[in-house]
Amino acid sequence: MKRINSRVTVLGILGMCFMLLAGCSSAPSLPSAMSGEGAKLAPSDQYLIGPGDTLGIFVWRNPELSMSVAVRPDGRVSIPLVEDMTAVGKTPTGLARELEDKLRPYIKDPIVTIIPSGFVGPYTQQVRVIGEAASPKALPYRSGMTALDVMIAVGGLTKYAAGDRSIVVRTVNGKEESYRVHLSSLIRDGEVDENVFMAPGDILIIPQSYF
Repeated sequence: MKRINSRVTVLGILGMCFMLLAGCSSAPSLPSAMSGEGAKLAPSDQYLIGPGDTLGIFVWRNPELSMSVAVRPDGRVSIPLVEDMTAVGKTPTGLARELEDKLRPYIKDPIVTIIPSGFVGPYTQQVRVIGEAASPKALPYRSGMTALDVMIAVGGLTKYAAGDRSIVVRTVNGKEESYRVHLSSLIRDGEVDENVFMAPGDILIIPQSYF
């Protein structure tokens, strides 16, 4: 019975994958980053702090409070005098102003500067690559990031990749939309018109070739 159930589960998963690919076969393409229209679509959101980020916190004239801290998995940070402060989802400048308010009862006119490093960002600020990339991973989004930038970061396509059947899953106005991306044409054939802008929160899915 266990073998039958396992087989049914595997067949179900495969069926869902085929349905996904079939549903995306007619997905629209994104405008090229080389076009004026593509440039208008390039997001320029401010960087938001995510779990795993390292923050350099500098409190002017208070070296004992200046330190490098990691954002914990629960999204919080702690420094002397301030414990368990939520950092995730905030800009470095916004968090600095909040820290100043927390330190004001203890320090006269505190001035705080926060410099992030080891960028990770929240999921909404990442570009996640799955499937037939040489090194699938989640990348922190940066302004102006394109599909070519993403491919360089993940080491390109595997030899089994069906790059021209890749899709980008993007949330637009609270609704998930799918777009076709021709990665093989971009990387292997040098067709720069196939380079498109990425957006924060994108999921790039690279399927395997049937043959």
